[in-house]
Amino acid sequence: MKRWLSKAETTLGNHSDRLNAINIFPVADGDTGTNLYVTVRAAARALQSLDTSALPQITADSTVHSFGPPDPALNDVGAVLAQAGEAAMEQARGNSGTLFAVFLGAAAEPLAGHHRLTASLLAAALNRAQIRAWSALSDPVPGTMLSVMEACARAAAAVDSAHDGDDSNHTLGLALDATVNAAVAAVVRTEDQLEALHAAHVVDAGGVGMLLILDCLRSAVLGEELQDQLLDGLHGYDVQDPHIHAAMPRDEGVEVMCTITLSPLDAAMMRQRLDEMGDSVIMSQVGGAPDASGAYRWRVHVHVPEAGPAVTLIRSLGEPSDISVSELAAPQTPDGHGL
Repeated sequence: MKRWLSKAETTLGNHSDRLNAINIFPVADGDTGTNLYVTVRAAARALQSLDTSALPQITADSTVHSFGPPDPALNDVGAVLAQAGEAAMEQARGNSGTLFAVFLGAAAEPLAGHHRLTASLLAAALNRAQIRAWSALSDPVPGTMLSVMEACARAAAAVDSAHDGDDSNHTLGLALDATVNAAVAAVVRTEDQLEALHAAHVVDAGGVGMLLILDCLRSAVLGEELQDQLLDGLHGYDVQDPHIHAAMPRDEGVEVMCTITLSPLDAAMMRQRLDEMGDSVIMSQVGGAPDASGAYRWRVHVHVPEAGPAVTLIRSLGEPSDISVSELAAPQTPDGHGL
C-alpha cells in the first residue's frame, strides 16, 4: 500500500499538467491533475511515517525472520489503507480528489483484518469503492472516473468468479491485469458518453487519472514497470496537444469545501439544501465511527454561484473546519489563456 500510493504520487505529479489540459467536465477549470495529485500526496504521506521494520520479514525460501512483535495496525492491509483514506479525505481537493478519497476509504473496508491482497479481496474492495463513490455524489454522471471505477470492479469480479475465489498470487496478477485493461477501455468510452468531451474530442481527465492510479497499484503489487503504452492514442493526451480547457468559456461561481461533524439527519438536510443551491455536491464520511452523540465527520464539496449562502447554511448546522472557497474559472494569463 505504501509503495502503491508513493508511486501514484510521483506518477500524478508527472502527469498533472496533461490531466489539467484536458479537464473540461464538470467545469473547464483545468485543475483535475493538480487536485488528484494533492489528494494522493496526502494519502501517501500519511503512510510514510509508519514503521514497518518490526513486521515479520519473509524471505524467498519462506523463512520468517521476526524483528519484534508485529503491530496489528501495520500488518493489516485494511487498517493501513483506511489511515491513508482518512488523510486523503481531510485534504481532498476538487471533484476528482474528493471522489478518489471516497474510493480509497471505501476500498479499505473489505480489506480490514487481512494481511495480504488476493483477487477476491481486490474485487470486493473495488466493488465497495465504486458503489460508495457513485453514492457520494448527489447527481452522478457516467463518462467520468465513476465509470472507470465501475468497469474495473466488474473486471476484477469476473476474474475472481472464473477462478472460484483462488487466493494465489497468480490469480491476483490476472485480476490486476484485467482491472487496468478495463480502465483503459472505460477511459476511451468516456469521450462518447459525455457531450462536452465528444465535442472537444478528448477523454475524461478524472478517468485518465484513475487509470494511472490503478496501473500504479498493479506495478506496486506485481513488481513490474508502469505501462506507459496504455496512454497511447487517448484523445487530447499527446504532449503536443493544446490545453483544451483554455479555449472553453470561463465558468462562473465558486467551489466550497469543508469538513464538518453532523448527525445523519443534518447531513441529509445539508445535502438537500446544497443541491438546491448549486451542483457537484459530494458528501462522504471521514472515518467510520460516530462520536458520543451519534454524529459523523463529513467532507463536503459543492459548486455554487456565490459562497455566502452555502457557507451560512454550513455554519447553521455545525462548526466547519478546513473550509475553503475557490473560483471555478481557471486562472488566466494577461493574454487570456489559461495557466
